[in-house]
Amino acid sequence: MSLNEISYQIRGAVFDVYNELGPGLMENVYEKAFIIELLNRGLQVENQVPIEVRYKGCDLGLQYRVDLLVSKQ
Repeated sequence: MSLNEISYQIRGAVFDVYNELGPGLMENVYEKAFIIELLNRGLQVENQVPIEVRYKGCDLGLQYRVDLLVSKQ
C-alpha cells in the first residue's frame, strides 16, 4: 500500500468510528475502536509504542509513547 492509500484508510476509519460512537466518550474508547477499524481494513497497528527521547546522544529517560503506529515499514 502506498502512503496515500494508507492515509486514505486511516481517514476513513476515523469517520467510521466517529459516526458509530459519536462525541463525548473517553479517549481510550475511541483508541480501541480505532484499532479495531484499522485492523479490519488490513493495516498493521501497534498502540502505546515507547519512544526513546535523546538529546546530544544522551537518553533523557522520558516515558514518551506514540498512541498508534500504523503500518510501520
